[in-house]
Amino acid sequence: MCPESNVLDDDVGQVIASALQSGSGTAYVVDPTASMVRSLVEAGVGTDRSASVGVLADRSVLKRMAEEFPVATAAAELVEGGAIELRVAEATAGNALVVTEGSVVAVVDIEERVAGLVTDDEAFVAEANGTYRERFEAAEPFTLRTPALSAVRTSLETELGEEVRSDFDAVFESLEAREGPDLDEVVVSLLVAARNDVLLYDVSKWGEDAGIASKATFSRTKTELEERGVIETEKVPIDVGRPRLRLRLGDERLREASPEDLAAVAAELLA
Repeated sequence: MCPESNVLDDDVGQVIASALQSGSGTAYVVDPTASMVRSLVEAGVGTDRSASVGVLADRSVLKRMAEEFPVATAAAELVEGGAIELRVAEATAGNALVVTEGSVVAVVDIEERVAGLVTDDEAFVAEANGTYRERFEAAEPFTLRTPALSAVRTSLETELGEEVRSDFDAVFESLEAREGPDLDEVVVSLLVAARNDVLLYDVSKWGEDAGIASKATFSRTKTELEERGVIETEKVPIDVGRPRLRLRLGDERLREASPEDLAAVAAELLA
């Protein structure tokens, strides 16, 4: 987007990405909605810039984003790569803004259309940059507890094997779709583990070490899925101590499903 022109689109992520093209220094996305944060993360905003993008948002908006594993892990990837920084806004701007060295863009999202209304008045842009730089620097950093996707994939392949990682990738991609199944990361991990006959001990240890969830959460979720017939377990004797549990898919529809369809079939069974 040229600094002097407004833009109209149906994708808020593209509007924000276009606005960020005005200037190469540090930029700020101020007071975005939850859908805006999700869109800018999905668009990989900031990855093509030499300086980071500071996202200054209400705590509730950032927490909502952090609760969606596909979005949170993608955001963690951007944070780890230095593309974006997340901080908590103490006061709202009244409107979502994109502030760069060259312009200030008000992002207006109405139903299925998004407008970026721009000004490049030098005095106004300079004042806005100063104001939001100070607010951003004074704001509390927002810490994502979700690990970056690249770290999840690497540790999964290292600990549980290439086939498990490949299935996880396929299931994860199906969840990324806007109309994809609504399953959390622990359920997905257990489904993939069951598809590959992995021990509960091994997947829960991996999950805890990777920062997905605690072993207790994996165990509790396993019990819930077992009660619903989604997975089943088989006792595997060990030399010392209680037998460990091998996970298996518990329904024929799941056993016949491809990795790409696994989450959708599981969601139907859990509905």
